[in-house]
Amino acid sequence: MIKLLVFDVDGTLSDGKVYYTQSGEEIKSFDIRDGLAISVWNRYLARPSAIITGRDSQIVRKRAAEVGIEHIFMGVENKAEVLRNLLAQLNLADSEVACIGDDLNDLGMFRICKKAYMPSNGAKALKKYAYKILKSRGGDGAVREMIEDVLKLNGDKKLEKYFL
Repeated sequence: MIKLLVFDVDGTLSDGKVYYTQSGEEIKSFDIRDGLAISVWNRYLARPSAIITGRDSQIVRKRAAEVGIEHIFMGVENKAEVLRNLLAQLNLADSEVACIGDDLNDLGMFRICKKAYMPSNGAKALKKYAYKILKSRGGDGAVREMIEDVLKLNGDKKLEKYFL
């Protein structure tokens, strides 16, 4: 059973593009459907999730708070080390975590996660390490698709039942 979800940000939770305003502020877009699925995981199921990303962003902190992600690691160079420490802290096995990433800096997480997901537009070199290549693109429903698959693997067939 999957008990922890781990998300990269750029290229998975967002479309991987970074926009800057005239004043130099960074802008990212996040998919609302992804956010709803993350909220169900965190709030309805009371399961933990984490962000492990190489960039540091106040926008990501805000989004994490909105959807209930409690473990946030930014500016990370070695994602595998951070994930190993988090698994130890939460007393979870490798088989109890699913992750999503889109590029080579996520390879360390993919080697740990038995269920490593990748958006359809992820780096070609990462594809051979993915458990599943999703139909959706990063920032456009890939995280939602991942969570729906994890719920199915866990024996929970429909996301919709949390809203009826």
